[in-house]
Amino acid sequence: MRAIDFQKELLSEKEKRNIDILEILRRRGPISRPDISKEMGINVVTVSNYIDEFIKRNLVFEKELDVSEGGRRPVLLDLNPQAGFVIGAGLNLMNMVGLLVDLKGNIVTKTQVVRPKASVKEISECLLEIVREILRRSKEYTPKIRGIGIGIAGLINKETGTIHWPQKMNHYYTYASVDLPLRDLMEKEFSLPTLIENDATSACFGEHWLGLDQDYQNCLYMFSGVGCGILINGEVYRGSQGYAGETSVYNFKEQDLFNCEAGNNCFLKRWELDLGMVDDVRAQLMADPVKAENFFKLTASNIDNLDLRSVFIANRAGDDTAKAALARAAKRLGIKIASLVNLLNPQIVIIGGGLEEAGEDFLNKVNQTAREWAFREATDDLKITYSQLRENAVALGAASIVMQKLFAQLW
Repeated sequence: MRAIDFQKELLSEKEKRNIDILEILRRRGPISRPDISKEMGINVVTVSNYIDEFIKRNLVFEKELDVSEGGRRPVLLDLNPQAGFVIGAGLNLMNMVGLLVDLKGNIVTKTQVVRPKASVKEISECLLEIVREILRRSKEYTPKIRGIGIGIAGLINKETGTIHWPQKMNHYYTYASVDLPLRDLMEKEFSLPTLIENDATSACFGEHWLGLDQDYQNCLYMFSGVGCGILINGEVYRGSQGYAGETSVYNFKEQDLFNCEAGNNCFLKRWELDLGMVDDVRAQLMADPVKAENFFKLTASNIDNLDLRSVFIANRAGDDTAKAALARAAKRLGIKIASLVNLLNPQIVIIGGGLEEAGEDFLNKVNQTAREWAFREATDDLKITYSQLRENAVALGAASIVMQKLFAQLW
């Protein structure tokens, strides 16, 4: 088995063909050689040459014969999902998810834990423990596990696998770098090639690869309002150095000047990961003891352990404080989405990372606001929706990026 280079970005023509054919088999199999040829617009002999190589490597197998309209019946082909497995782990707003998936993206094993309220080092250790747990529960699959994909917040250095993490010091943000590269930590402990990707980028790719109709080639994935994944013409857009998708600006020298009433809700400003909902609710409850009593009775929480999950529980129970905070957050997110829609004109905007728990009223408010603030022409055919992959999106996306690289390089 030859080594796979997960850091390789530029693909040869042969590698692109490998991906295209295997992806058709993954999505549409069982399918015949002539049908693959027709979908790709290349001759059937060329397709057959690729297929023969895939069969030799046990990536593809032949199935029952298709119905023929006359003459020899064409053999049907399908991707062998058991030819290899990938571990994916992802960081969401409220939890962390680890998965073992087969080559068709089917989940074999899943584990999840509450997201640590801690530094990037502790989150990294939690990711390592999630991978350990997946391996403990997947011993029969171990020989066929081909790699690990990690989706995590922050600016990812593709060359070293290190992460620059936005951490708040007092009321200022700074970027703290992981002391040891996460990719090296993973590869040293597990002896598996590892890919580290931004969480929003991972989720965006996962939705395209596994969740969305293939007609959607231009997509934004909003991971709360802090970052977004970008898909342009069916390809993930990462920018010149891999840092594309950060949706806010920040200058600590101007931080205090930017705290005016307008600045607090400005779509350009850096927000907390939860869109400021917890701070909003906390302020309302501290100002009104009656509201606080009702809220804490509904959620079994208190002012010290108030979190986003509590806000969502209260919202589902009809609490006015939670509903008002979600409505304000939805408007801010909708304005930010409008600015991105005007800039990039996507077909679809997906909201995820845990915000799916905010409910339909939140989504409707985001949708309404985005349409009110963006150019009408850019929103005529725009779809704004919650993630189909929900809490699995980041982990499945990271695993899917690894799968695509495996398809390209035919391990």
